[in-house]
Amino acid sequence: MRTPVLAAGGIVLRRGNEPLFAVVRMRKRNDWVLPKGKLDHGETPRVAAEREVLEETGHVVAVHEFIGTLVYDSGGRSKVVHFWRMEAEAEQTLPLMKDIRAVDWLRLDEAIARLSRGYEQAFLTQVGPLVLEAAGHVAFGGTAATAPAPHPPRCPTSPLPTEGETVTDLAEAPSLALELPSEVLETEPPLSMLQRLRRWLRGAPRS
Repeated sequence: MRTPVLAAGGIVLRRGNEPLFAVVRMRKRNDWVLPKGKLDHGETPRVAAEREVLEETGHVVAVHEFIGTLVYDSGGRSKVVHFWRMEAEAEQTLPLMKDIRAVDWLRLDEAIARLSRGYEQAFLTQVGPLVLEAAGHVAFGGTAATAPAPHPPRCPTSPLPTEGETVTDLAEAPSLALELPSEVLETEPPLSMLQRLRRWLRGAPRS
């Protein structure tokens, strides 16, 4: 089994009169995606997530709790992306990295519709309301209220789609929360993470 590609990113909310989510447009493929990227050598996923979001959105962020993991096939390898809930400063302070054409801030329903990849749409559909609740908002109707920090979602294992494949049914979404403690995600070096992921993937059920 080929070693999974490890990446990290953020479900990034910008507060204001209306809470808005960050989506970024890739220069190479022109796709709209969630801000994320591969770990650099020696980085923990949490540190990589904050760095990638800063580079791709240009906004300084506060990193909150781990929100979930998205797993999909990328170029014949499993790509494992850990996401944290983040809140962005109102103003952009840095230029976008060269791989990113643009960043946009949208309401949850608009952000879901803007994303180019079905599995990211399904993932944001699932965790977006949790992010709003944790920030003291509600996703659909009602009044804003302070809510406890959400637990990472638990999703069924399903066949891994390829990049560009559309997932139309939320039940088919390839998002899973691996059984890794949050302290592991914040402190263990990437090599140890890879070893744990390989063990988990070897034991994961296959459909």
